[in-house]
Amino acid sequence: MKRRAFLKSAGAGAAAAGAGLAVAGVAAPAIAQSQPEIQWRLASSFPKSTDVLIGASEVIARRVAESTDGKFQIRVHAAGELVPGLQVLDAVQNGSVQCGHTCGYYYVGKDPTFAFDTAIPFGPNARQMNAWLQAGGLDLMRAFMKNHNVIQFAAGNTGVQMGGWYRKEIKTAADFQGLKIRIAGIAGQIMTKLGATPTQIAGSDVYPALEKGTIDATEFVGPYDDEKLGFYQVAKYYYYPGWWEGGPNVSLYVNLQEYEKLPKAYQSILTAACAEANTYMTARYDAENAKALKRLVAKGAILRAFPRDLMEQAHKIAFDLYDEISKNNQNFKTIYENWKPFLEETQLWARVAELPYDSFVTSVSAKK
Repeated sequence: MKRRAFLKSAGAGAAAAGAGLAVAGVAAPAIAQSQPEIQWRLASSFPKSTDVLIGASEVIARRVAESTDGKFQIRVHAAGELVPGLQVLDAVQNGSVQCGHTCGYYYVGKDPTFAFDTAIPFGPNARQMNAWLQAGGLDLMRAFMKNHNVIQFAAGNTGVQMGGWYRKEIKTAADFQGLKIRIAGIAGQIMTKLGATPTQIAGSDVYPALEKGTIDATEFVGPYDDEKLGFYQVAKYYYYPGWWEGGPNVSLYVNLQEYEKLPKAYQSILTAACAEANTYMTARYDAENAKALKRLVAKGAILRAFPRDLMEQAHKIAFDLYDEISKNNQNFKTIYENWKPFLEETQLWARVAELPYDSFVTSVSAKK
């Protein structure tokens, strides 16, 4: 069926259905009025200054409210307003808040399996991450999350991130020896094997740590956020790509009991709102990062690619580490044995079509 014909017939069907409801005396407002009034608090792991990250939470809250005629309200709180940014999972688990917008890899200290909910080094890009979640990854992660009293929803993806800001130039893998770097998740373990000293710091605390020399380098997201956070003022070398975050997913974590108490209609609306937030975040970053990168370079940022030997060494360390973790952690093993072959399969398709296309059009554009 042609798209226009389908939309026309679908619209007519919807109108007829609406007319039928009106005749029966069951108009849409009456249905909305029959639903309960619910108020939730959402704790974000991100500061207000990162308007796209916290903006995804606001997309969820706005869509939920609009779709329930204001009956279901979610109030968004930035990092530190209710709980520290790295304690969102704990707050959701114990019911201090009903939901939280956060990244799973912040909690690898509890179980490294959490990292799969966001990203592990040399993993999928944003599209591949969404594909894995739809192809069974979400079900596997939810089975794991259920043991932590949480149900999660994909609610944002930044796309591939930058490799971060460094106070000194990185010319070879040896330059990571002794480097104090702010980095989260399993990537920190790889940094340790490269000779660096990783530390995990909430986004709002990174700038002062870099300014004071408490850390020598930091990664965060990409040009749009990094510019606002001012990292270029205290560390001039800006590296790419963020090989530890090829397509990091940001999730809405919901307390399992609170979710189960929602009417089915509200559950469906919440699911749809998270899907909207997922699209919103990637699109906003794709729209804003290029412009911000130009501004950063104009302000003195020195753009550098990571050395090839560093990337290759880190890649080997990463996959050796995943095999090692799998031997001792059944949760991790279960996810990894699904995740790895799916990644290899999607990368095959990328090599055939996506990468050659992107490589050509970007190289041609660069010559203009």
